[in-house]
Amino acid sequence: MTVADLRTELRSVPLPRPWGADVPFNHVIVTHVTLADGRTGSGFSWTPQIGAHAVKALLDHDLREALIGLDPHPEVVWDRLWRHLREAGPGGVTTVALAGVDLALWDLRCGERDLAGVLGRRRDEVPAYGSGVNLHYSLEELVAQARRWVAAGHRGVKIKVGRPDLAEDVARVAAVREVIGPDRLLMIDANQRWDLHRARRALAALRAFDLHWIEEPLPADDVAAHVELRRSTDVPVAVGENVYTTYGFRDLLAAGACDVVQPNVARVGGITPFLRIVELARTYDVPVHPHLLSEMSGQLALALPLPAMVEDVEDASFAALGLLDEPYPVEVSGGVLRAGAHAGLGLRWS
Repeated sequence: MTVADLRTELRSVPLPRPWGADVPFNHVIVTHVTLADGRTGSGFSWTPQIGAHAVKALLDHDLREALIGLDPHPEVVWDRLWRHLREAGPGGVTTVALAGVDLALWDLRCGERDLAGVLGRRRDEVPAYGSGVNLHYSLEELVAQARRWVAAGHRGVKIKVGRPDLAEDVARVAAVREVIGPDRLLMIDANQRWDLHRARRALAALRAFDLHWIEEPLPADDVAAHVELRRSTDVPVAVGENVYTTYGFRDLLAAGACDVVQPNVARVGGITPFLRIVELARTYDVPVHPHLLSEMSGQLALALPLPAMVEDVEDASFAALGLLDEPYPVEVSGGVLRAGAHAGLGLRWS
């Protein structure tokens, strides 16, 4: 049985809580891979800001032509198509586009079984932490968001840092810690805003708030700086949402540059490379906490070999954005994510 067709649809949806003046939308390219016998698998590519039309063009032209006629084996197809696209870059828009194909092929592979069951379910639920793209929020808005996370039962929360004035970051982190109390986990995310000197100063000022990790303190591909930062702080370092290849994760892990890795299943190219990254991290005893995209990340987290948490960004799941019809593939309630009963990936596009 071979692949007969690939169809795509670009859907740009407004965020109820914009991630800043420059990120009012999320862009999802819905993919459908059809086999010669008529069976169809569904997946997606995703980008919050840049490159949606470029990703769709790669899918509609370069990938569609190369995919048709192949055996629908996710790993074999992924390796072949990644080599096919490599001239355009080993990661970035190329791997984001590949995710659309890979997820649809995994949907087909699952058949009538659910993804966690096919991968090997290790747990029935995972903790979900409250997260928000909130650096542009006022202090009052940030505190109100933290209160909503507490009311929702989240066991941990994550906020953005990286204001021009470090004193503002200190005040904001202090206010959130006061709201959530001493027993919930508190993570901070700098989104690559700092250099090594600023990161050291910031963590020295913020470590008193019992941080569970600092996420993306530095440019994600600056392995040497991450190594130096990790040597100089006892705050665990998390990185990975802007790392696109297994080689990038290998370099971070081999160098001892991080305590947590956070692959984004869309940015790395789908489930196939995600699982390779998981096994790589496992050999270094480094946990994987999937980045964003809770409908997929939650299902993957149920099968991870090491304990994990799932990121629940306020009002930004595909369900919250109106992209999916019920029943949804996952549900977050009381600070815990559980998967529903469904076949394949469970993505019922509205």
